Amino acid sequence: MTPSRSSSPEEQTDVFSLDTSLIPPRENKVAGTTSITFDGILPCCGTADSSYAHGAPLLLHEDLQEGCGGQLWPAGMVLSKYMLTHHKTQTLRGKSVVEIGAGGGLVGLAVALGCEVDADKPIYITDQVPMFALMQKNIALNNLQGRVKAEVYDWGTPPPAGMLAPGQYPDVVLAADCVYFEPAFPLLLTTLQDLIGPSTTCYFCFKKRRKADMRFIRAMMKKFAVEHVQYDGREADQREGIFLYTVQRRR
Repeated sequence: MTPSRSSSPEEQTDVFSLDTSLIPPRENKVAGTTSITFDGILPCCGTADSSYAHGAPLLLHEDLQEGCGGQLWPAGMVLSKYMLTHHKTQTLRGKSVVEIGAGGGLVGLAVALGCEVDADKPIYITDQVPMFALMQKNIALNNLQGRVKAEVYDWGTPPPAGMLAPGQYPDVVLAADCVYFEPAFPLLLTTLQDLIGPSTTCYFCFKKRRKADMRFIRAMMKKFAVEHVQYDGREADQREGIFLYTVQRRR
């Protein structure tokens, strides 16, 4: 299979210029809102602001009309559960958090609802233009306006101006199910290089679906210090092809 058209180098780096047959097939799924408790973890959580105890599951609207990012994917569930279990208290206080390839915003919303984060440091959930309205809808569904902000962020381009001050990096980057579309791999690697600073930790979770996925992981390992995350249930997740790493700048 080849790109649908080939002309300038700029067009060749444009994901949307490629034949849609390159995109992994997906099941047809009717749009609707899903209530998620992460196996009972979320309703037991509270936020740093005691006046905002949600006591309710996360609501996520799923809609594939604008692309495959509009539904739940398995690595997003694994990363969300990990953050809610191991970073619920203290570790995210005072930290800036950015999710890339957010789709509907599952992981960032879960962190905002169930982890101790500062109210004056909004969590940014980012994706391309087709996902922007869905991210905003899910922020509103969970009453997280002000705590979570949606931004359009195309991989391979500079970070949105309102998200980071010049020369600054986020403390935490969340990336789940971003390894699925091989032509976008170089752009994803560039974005990780743009976001991961000297003190940044990226939690990177993906599900291996094809051999090309491991080529990206090897490329990432050449650029960064990459470590497997140890957690209960890791072996079961790996049997399903789901892997969770920390990614940091080499020292």
